[in-house]
Amino acid sequence: MAIDADATPEARFTAFLTVLPEELAFGDEEPGTILDCYYTPDFEYHNDGLLLDRDRLIAHVGPTRKNVRSVRVDVHETLMSGDRVAARYTLTSGMRKGKVLVTEVYMFGRLAPDGRMRRIDSITRMVREG
Repeated sequence: MAIDADATPEARFTAFLTVLPEELAFGDEEPGTILDCYYTPDFEYHNDGLLLDRDRLIAHVGPTRKNVRSVRVDVHETLMSGDRVAARYTLTSGMRKGKVLVTEVYMFGRLAPDGRMRRIDSITRMVREG
């Protein structure tokens, strides 16, 4: 686990945004083990109107690990207020065969008391594909 349990809430949130994608794409641990470090067991992830629970997010990791060659997260803004968080960031994924996907993400979340993510509502916009 890359997140230090004693880290500040801000550092944990930054790691959620920047470290988690790297761990999921390139980590040696099972996806469920990684997710459990960052999400509560009953989390809800609403992305562009689609609900992703733990099983659906784990299923997404397999193709990601097979097809992604690089990943970078550029965080533009974050806000934290109590158990509420928000971020605007760009996710750049280098894919097999040289394709690059650049996605702008607007994310709003609720944290559990232990700092893990309990709920996410996000909207994404493909900025560039090619």
